[in-house]
Amino acid sequence: MEDRQGQIAQVVVTAREMREIEGRIFAAGMPVAALMEKVGGLITARVREVGGSRVGVLVGPGHNGGDALVVARELHCRGYEVWIYSPFSRFKELTGQHLQYAQSLGIPCYQEIEELPHCDFVIDGLFGFGLEKPITDSLAWAINRFNQWEQPILSIDIPSGIHTDTGEVLGAAIRATQTFCLGLWKLAFFQDQALEYIGKAELIDFDIPGVDVQAVLGTLPAIKRMTRTQALSTLPLPRSPVTHKYQAGHLLLICGSRRYAGGAILTALGGRASGVGMLSVAVPESLKPLLVSHLPEALIIGCPETQTGAIEYLQLPEKTDLSSFSAIACGPGLTLDATAIVQEVMASDRPLVLDADGLNILAQMGTIPTLQKRQGATVLTPHTGEFVRLFPHLPDPKQDRIQAVQAAAAASGAIVLLKGARTAISHPQGRIWINPNSTPALARGGSGDVLTGLIGGLWAQTGSKGIPVEDIVATGAWWHAQAGILAAQERTELGVDAFTLTEYLMKVISEWVT
Repeated sequence: MEDRQGQIAQVVVTAREMREIEGRIFAAGMPVAALMEKVGGLITARVREVGGSRVGVLVGPGHNGGDALVVARELHCRGYEVWIYSPFSRFKELTGQHLQYAQSLGIPCYQEIEELPHCDFVIDGLFGFGLEKPITDSLAWAINRFNQWEQPILSIDIPSGIHTDTGEVLGAAIRATQTFCLGLWKLAFFQDQALEYIGKAELIDFDIPGVDVQAVLGTLPAIKRMTRTQALSTLPLPRSPVTHKYQAGHLLLICGSRRYAGGAILTALGGRASGVGMLSVAVPESLKPLLVSHLPEALIIGCPETQTGAIEYLQLPEKTDLSSFSAIACGPGLTLDATAIVQEVMASDRPLVLDADGLNILAQMGTIPTLQKRQGATVLTPHTGEFVRLFPHLPDPKQDRIQAVQAAAAASGAIVLLKGARTAISHPQGRIWINPNSTPALARGGSGDVLTGLIGGLWAQTGSKGIPVEDIVATGAWWHAQAGILAAQERTELGVDAFTLTEYLMKVISEWVT
């Protein structure tokens, strides 16, 4: 059971894929009415945990409305005071039958919002997954009125008015307090533009057979949701009792400038937290004492610097070159004056993480032609603004971040991590991991620097073990987000600066393992 629940929790589907999966279930003999009763019962059990006894139920013409009517009936039979709002005159046959029965039980039904009585919370069953047309006119006006109410709104499957795949608001959309996603996670739950409408998200598993999911999505679904179990399986734990530092990876960080010394420190602290066996940090010579004071166990490499305080060229220790390292992470705090440095690491065959000014320099060099010449594996970690500079001709990540990151990875041949409230990681062949949990506490300068060091350190340790690079990157993003969530819980969202975040990386990992 745990294995099945873990697999289901990873699956993310589009509206088309969900239709195909449900079609297989119904074709195999599952009556639509039976599934509606099962789903309605599961939702009723969750709704009963919400305080209050007066319930408004918004009913649409399709099967989402039928689910809502089952919930309305069950709550009525358990002593709740229930009323129904439905401005529609035509319904799918099964939904119409449920409405007729609800009215026969004496549940009042209203078509005008002005007639509605006071309630303690609202259940939204206007539209489920697959809505394509914009909501307009009187219904859009009614939805906006409901959004102005102070009562909690619980949406069934997806907030009415949200596009299932892109998360776009189709004219008007319910702002749910909580959404019960039915069967499998829909793509909209991981699009940043939908998050303010979804509220707290919960998956209602109604036992979709795994064979039907696999028949539609294949053995390796293209889009998966990162889970704790997956992250733990990727971490380099447990270590062999005879492990020595040279077997635990050697990470080279190239970062910092006189102007942005903090970027070097934060990236290095992220690398240290990864548990990498050896950590080398190349910085301008003037920063070396500062870095040594923060990371006495690391090898701090002071490099000649330009008049502006950027690294002029790498001056590695004797008998050492870039091939000596398991992985390289480059970019935070470099400034654009370090173009020659980025050119040098791009010419190497070492696994490379590029962030911040490393990305800005890459954009100036020409992202796609430069990456297509590269011999080693590359990970790019842009936020939205950096993404647009890197890939100006690709889809806008603000409109559909999943499509955008997939297109960027395919065009460049790199693993692309697109930062955001739901960070997405894509392999060039289209496989995508989505980090489902984060916190706005991470919206502070330096958080991304920490992530760069953390991913670099994980890659240095695990890159030779046959683990897919996108899995390693997704684990780093998950770890980083979970540390932010824990820090925010203990300190409040305002108290999680990037330095504090590094202190929670070890704390959160110890809680996972134990």
